[in-house]
Amino acid sequence: MKFQPDRLDGVNVVSAFAPGQIVVNAQPWDGSVIVPWRGEVQAWPPRQPTELAAHHVEALLLHRPEVVIYGSGAGLRFPHPSIMRALIDARIGYETMDSAAACRTYNVLATEGRRVLLAVLV
Repeated sequence: MKFQPDRLDGVNVVSAFAPGQIVVNAQPWDGSVIVPWRGEVQAWPPRQPTELAAHHVEALLLHRPEVVIYGSGAGLRFPHPSIMRALIDARIGYETMDSAAACRTYNVLATEGRRVLLAVLV
């Protein structure tokens, strides 16, 4: 029986999360980030759910994901549909959950080889 998790080469993995910090590929980040399944992890400007705006979501389209996992911080806070309109119009699925759950879900989807993007408030 295999006891180690599957890991795809070149796929970003969240290895730790705590309020105020996320660790991706052994690199700690002290703020909100965008984590694409492949490619460069980037800082993301919003720090609180109330700071999230449509232009923050539009920036996610550049990564061409099939699904976006939005981590809304310590608690579950759904964004207004008008903020997520760019994803809806592009026919990109998205899910909202608290940031810890979002990190876990992202890892599962990324290791399955899905084109997933994590947009997480830390």
